[in-house]
Amino acid sequence: MTPAAWLAREGRAVAGRLRLAALYGVLEGLLIIAQAGLVAWLVQQVVMAATALDTLVMPSVALVLVVLLRPLAQILRSRASIEASSQVRQRVRERLVDHAEQLGPVGLARQDTGETASQLTEQVTALDGYFARYRPQMTVAVIIPLAIVITAFVLDWIAGAFLLLSAPLIPLFMALVGMGAERLNRDQFEAVARLSGQFLDRVRGLTTLQLFGRADEAAEGILAGSDEYRHRSMRVLRVAFLSSAVLEFFASVAIAVIAIYVGFGLLGYIEFGPAPQLTLFSGLFVLLLAPEFFQPLRTLAQHYHDRATALGAAELLLRFEALEASPDTGQAARPGQAVTQPALSARDLVLERPERGVVLRVPTLTAGAGDTVLIEGPSGSGKTTLLLALAGLLEPAAGRIQRDLDDACIGWLGAPAFIANASLRANIRLGAPAVATADLEAAARRAGVSEFAERLSDGLDTLVGERGVGLSGGQAQRVALARALVSPAPLILLDEPTAALDADTEGYVIGGLQELAAEGRIIVIASHDQALRTIAGRRYDIRQGVLEAAHDA
Repeated sequence: MTPAAWLAREGRAVAGRLRLAALYGVLEGLLIIAQAGLVAWLVQQVVMAATALDTLVMPSVALVLVVLLRPLAQILRSRASIEASSQVRQRVRERLVDHAEQLGPVGLARQDTGETASQLTEQVTALDGYFARYRPQMTVAVIIPLAIVITAFVLDWIAGAFLLLSAPLIPLFMALVGMGAERLNRDQFEAVARLSGQFLDRVRGLTTLQLFGRADEAAEGILAGSDEYRHRSMRVLRVAFLSSAVLEFFASVAIAVIAIYVGFGLLGYIEFGPAPQLTLFSGLFVLLLAPEFFQPLRTLAQHYHDRATALGAAELLLRFEALEASPDTGQAARPGQAVTQPALSARDLVLERPERGVVLRVPTLTAGAGDTVLIEGPSGSGKTTLLLALAGLLEPAAGRIQRDLDDACIGWLGAPAFIANASLRANIRLGAPAVATADLEAAARRAGVSEFAERLSDGLDTLVGERGVGLSGGQAQRVALARALVSPAPLILLDEPTAALDADTEGYVIGGLQELAAEGRIIVIASHDQALRTIAGRRYDIRQGVLEAAHDA
């Protein structure tokens, strides 16, 4: 699908709002024609016909009414177009977020995090001008100039011919400028996406850069990227200003030609065609309509850059949507189908990772309610890959995973634990948003969160930073354990849950896992910590890329 086709598809969903915005724009244009006609008629009556002012009250009231209705039409048009643009951006952003969820950590790893964030923010926002301004203006730019040309031909066909001959100049230059502007906008979006990723990577690795004395060099790289983005932005602005200057020049020349014709016609210097019949009313009417004839086209030319910007953004959004999600090959219970006991099984799996080929082969793996399964193996042997496959986040190259669960929710506890920029209470509640306060606080006590939270000024309501800023590694792991304790997930997957923990925190984690297993959950742990063997009812070993048959722990 091309970017233009993608934009057209998104516009069809809000076609009603866009048509309503265009209707209000057309109404505003017709009011402008009426206003010019009333002004010209009143001047004709006062100057040429010497009509008494008291007889012009009703036309004057009509003129005031037209003047007041114009801003009302503008407000209604803006409201309808903004609502259409908002709906499109909301729908696109929701679809992209859903697609990101389907891609999972494996699919998103193929793209830089900063670039993904840019696509979900700046590039979606860049669609606003296209739907809020350009699309409604396309209709207005066709109907209103056509109505003005018809009016001008009725009054004086020579003046109408001048308008008709000058009209194609603006769309022609719009097309010429637009071809270059679209490419420049696309390059600008790619530059800001790269800069976003570069900046995010440097911030994440700031501690490492500082320790190795490379912080200044990283800062210079950011400055160089920012300078490149500045140059690209200035090129886009240069094209915009130059194109606007050219369009204004041709519009001014055309208006000047009409003004000269009307002036010499009224003075009697032109005796060709309808020129001798020109009156103050017809001449002034045509002269007032001339700028309004070009105004919709000039406005469309200004918003043509919104189209170029949207096309550039759409091309990058299409790339993101083209990333293939790994379908969930696991088979879970159908909605409404009762599952008495949760069960997990995998047979003849072949797991592959990009650029690595076959990582792990799994002849068989089974687990039932209350089972704690420990998967051991050296670093890089494929433990995390297996957990991703069991969670449905990685499509096996061969084989099949069977998940008989009464709840589609799957718990995950990794190292380091995910901590959001929120309170401790909100981080625990991520496991079950509807959990009761008493149950949440009980889980916090069992996981040892209350132990250190009581020493904080706001207790469980204490705010922590993203990625656990303000917490130690062990405290963050306790928060993640409390999250697992409140979760209703029948399957809990853990990746190195006791890595780099002190003895006390490790004890909380092991105790919490025993509680989860006692509740009938399936616990699958990937680790080489021998302390976890004490709670594992079944253990698998990874040797030479193969998960060996289970044996008692």
